[in-house]
Amino acid sequence: MYTLTHVSKTFRARGRGGTVTAVRDLDLSIADGEWLAIQGRTGSGKSTLLQLLGGMDRPSSGTVALTGRDVGAMKETQLTGIRAAHIGFVFQTFNLIPTLSAIENVEAALVPLGTPSGQRRRRAAKALAAVSLADRAGHLPSELSGGEQQRVGIARAVVKEPSVLLADEPTGNLDVDTRDEILALLEKVWTANQLTLVLVTHDSTVAARAERVAVMHEGQLSINPTDTWIG
Repeated sequence: MYTLTHVSKTFRARGRGGTVTAVRDLDLSIADGEWLAIQGRTGSGKSTLLQLLGGMDRPSSGTVALTGRDVGAMKETQLTGIRAAHIGFVFQTFNLIPTLSAIENVEAALVPLGTPSGQRRRRAAKALAAVSLADRAGHLPSELSGGEQQRVGIARAVVKEPSVLLADEPTGNLDVDTRDEILALLEKVWTANQLTLVLVTHDSTVAARAERVAVMHEGQLSINPTDTWIG
């Protein structure tokens, strides 16, 4: 599914000269259908790595290949198409449109694909039912709890039937009980849809649910406790 080879990402330091290296000479393979958790402290580079996997940013050097295609070398129009059709995103802050209902937020993921309106509504309703929110379809985000908003976010991510699901601290704003509910839902979605799931977290309890755990530290990656440093 993914093959990263000698990937580095640097940024210009704000307010001062020089650069900051968020990801450093990293090699990584992620198998089709795998659930990988990337764990690390704030500033370790884990969210930057997720952005590179999602094509939301490009590496400064090295290659990020998705099913053999170099994401970093794609034209922006190609990259937009890949994100729209094949990659679902789940965010810590939910990123729902506040003026749209739950079902309209889910439908929004299908608009870039040119899905007809009637089909959009049917697929969105089915996706909300799959996350146990059929009875909340007409509610605005402000009328939903944090856990319900994240369920809408998950429905929005999977309604387009992607092959990859990228989750950035999906339980970071939730209490422990709701965290466990959302993790169980992500596991269910991952299994039912045969997705490749990459989840970023600072929480070792969350990471432990994954098939494989990678730890980010100062832009470098260690795969499972017994493995050597990569990068």
